[in-house]
Amino acid sequence: MTDRSASTTKKMQGRGCIQLLCRYASDYRGLAAVEFALILPLMLAFYLGGIEMTNMLVANRRVTAVAYTAADLTAQSASLNDSDIADIFAASTTILQPFDTAALTVRITSVVTNASNVARVAWSDGFQIAPRAVNSSVTLPAGLTTPGSSVVFVETTYGYASPIGEMIAGTVNFSETAYLKPRRAVQITRSN
Repeated sequence: MTDRSASTTKKMQGRGCIQLLCRYASDYRGLAAVEFALILPLMLAFYLGGIEMTNMLVANRRVTAVAYTAADLTAQSASLNDSDIADIFAASTTILQPFDTAALTVRITSVVTNASNVARVAWSDGFQIAPRAVNSSVTLPAGLTTPGSSVVFVETTYGYASPIGEMIAGTVNFSETAYLKPRRAVQITRSN
């Protein structure tokens, strides 16, 4: 082979590569499959993220419902005993279903004020949390009580753990506090 024919052969091979690239660039067969393969991970991330955000919002709303339901059930009574408190805690855990209740804490406290409007704990019960100490001081929002009155004070916390831990690692803590005045008595009494 001469130098001229080798050079011509290289040029033809170069043209063949360019022609092949042009042919691939103008061929749209399979383009949709490639685009779908590229966008599928992003679509799945948005879908699973949307589900996760919805679950978190539902859990947050249920924690609020637990706090206000426990306060409402307590405020409806003039007197409570251990069985009544157990029923209130059972209702609280039922509201949170289908979420796991192992991370739920509920503390119900009856707070009374003296003639100087200083708030003190009359009694307290806790579900998966220690109750407040009797006669301990409590800070309430301004204007909530008047001298000689009482209020039901419920604190609820929940540690939400994602069922699909890849999206949100760890736990997200939700908390809610509810205050209600007793309806049938100035102060709700507590017995065993």
